[in-house]
Amino acid sequence: MENNRHFVIDFDSTFTQVEALDVLGEISLANNPNRKQKLQELKDLTDLAMGGKLAFRESLEKRLEILEASKDEIPELVERLKKKVSVSFVRNEEFFTEYKDRIYIISNGFKEIIVPIVKELGVKEENVYANTFVFDDAGKIAGFDQDNVLSSNNGKVELLKQLDLKGDVYVIGDGYNDYEIKAAGLANKFYAFTENVERGDILDKADHITPSLDEFLYLHKMNKAISYPKNRIKVLLLENVHADAVAIMKNEGYNVTTISGALDEEELAEKIKDVSVLGIRSKTQLTAKVLENANRLIAVGAFCIGTNQIDLEGCLKKGVAVFNAPFSNTRSVVELAIGEIILLMRNLPDRIAEMHNGTWNKSAKGSYEIRGKKLGIVGYGNIGSQLSVVAEAIGFDVYYYDLVEKLALGNATKCNSLKELFEKVDIVTLHVDGRKENKNMIGEKEFGWMKEGSIFLNLARGQVVDVEALKKNLASGKIRGAGVDVFPKEPKTNQEEFESPLRGLPNLILTPHIGGSTEEAQENIGNFVPGKIINYINTGSTTNSVNFPNLQLPILENAHRLIHIHHNKPGIIAHINRILAAHDINIVGQYLKTNETIGYVITDIDKEYAADVIKELKGIEGTIRFRVLY
Repeated sequence: MENNRHFVIDFDSTFTQVEALDVLGEISLANNPNRKQKLQELKDLTDLAMGGKLAFRESLEKRLEILEASKDEIPELVERLKKKVSVSFVRNEEFFTEYKDRIYIISNGFKEIIVPIVKELGVKEENVYANTFVFDDAGKIAGFDQDNVLSSNNGKVELLKQLDLKGDVYVIGDGYNDYEIKAAGLANKFYAFTENVERGDILDKADHITPSLDEFLYLHKMNKAISYPKNRIKVLLLENVHADAVAIMKNEGYNVTTISGALDEEELAEKIKDVSVLGIRSKTQLTAKVLENANRLIAVGAFCIGTNQIDLEGCLKKGVAVFNAPFSNTRSVVELAIGEIILLMRNLPDRIAEMHNGTWNKSAKGSYEIRGKKLGIVGYGNIGSQLSVVAEAIGFDVYYYDLVEKLALGNATKCNSLKELFEKVDIVTLHVDGRKENKNMIGEKEFGWMKEGSIFLNLARGQVVDVEALKKNLASGKIRGAGVDVFPKEPKTNQEEFESPLRGLPNLILTPHIGGSTEEAQENIGNFVPGKIINYINTGSTTNSVNFPNLQLPILENAHRLIHIHHNKPGIIAHINRILAAHDINIVGQYLKTNETIGYVITDIDKEYAADVIKELKGIEGTIRFRVLY
């Protein structure tokens, strides 16, 4: 069966990411005043021919006429195209080596261009069938060999008839002339290759759409480069995550769906059934109920700092790694805090509102500079510590309190309790996480410790402040000004009304959870989180995971990588190694990290393995999830 399979592969927009003649046009027309127009004409002619809407020979003649190219420009074209070989083809070089006797590059392009490129992946020159150029005495491309069957309409069909391949024939391509081979009964199946270009009318005619070579090899159980095609990894991104994140995930080859708003528990429980990667921000709740349906989920990206909206323990028990962006929006939150403190110290929220109502109230009463004032920071993590540095630089005396021992930056002074901090400072700003223990950590008692006329900021988590207590202290004047960016209950979308007992209070800045909502922060997050998820899927590395044991792994070369996630109990790694030893499989590298709940083992092996090895490893008692990386 193996020896009776033949693989017919197109070149332009399949083996390479681009059409060769389009790139030749960029070279030959570089100094042409009508370059842009001519390049568009080239592309249009290519699309018409590939879509079966223009006779191929007519298209080819017209394109060569537009190009005005010469023999001397071909070497530069070849070098450019070598850098544009389709990513999944490069990744699967072993396929070309192993099946070189049965891989045929059949193209309406030109052999002078194709051979030097495909040979680098192991394709045999005698298995390349393509047109050839005709040059005039000055070395200009004057046309093509019109006796070559591939220069004629329906040329690929005629060539396949001549080749008379015995056995199963599979065609991988992106154009109508590739489909014609199957339509003529000369191939078992036509696979529409969409990694580089999608032609809608061709997709309708395909037996199977293959977004990458990985998909084709997976279907035929020939995959060697990766264990699972990336196009089958479904990614769901909610809450308008940054466009960079969407682009990065799509460029990696994943099947990406985006939804602009948050989903409620019922909606997400339904949507998540076939999702492998979930990306959310702060409004979506990933609960135990949702996780019950998340049987394909392998990773979650929190496109924000906090993760209290995620059932981290539930994810851990299902073997789902969670990643966030702990530093990406730090500066944005710090700048908002500084800005709001200055506004509140000057009583500007009220002055601004009065001006909009036509009231001119020019007075210095209750308006203060920030220089020399005492700023109290609750939570001295990434944001709190950077706020400390910036605040000191503009004249604050900084004090802080944190449950964990933290090194004071600059001249900041550590306090040993919240009470000590609140009694000393003029301004209190919260920068704590949303863990359960922090719920209502600031209530009537804590407001009572603060100085009369204090300024209060909560840019951290809505549930850490008793809102009714804050309302009471603002109304009494004990707190003379506040800035609140986060709330116990927040609208899921911008269309919902914001409801809060804090609305309408004096010298109060209310903002819609925008502490990290700057273009810079969202771009940083949009680039950081996908990188961590992709690295985890591709290598098993869990660096910066908030729930998994953190493992930084070396790049894998000439080996297979096995990932085993299990309940943390003694003897698992010994069991893994006994199975491998029983099958005479040598371990070239092994990495183990545990936490209270799970063990995470990476094993690199240096030889092929039988399917029963995987079955036995999956069958180890206590196994949560098992993955193979090639």
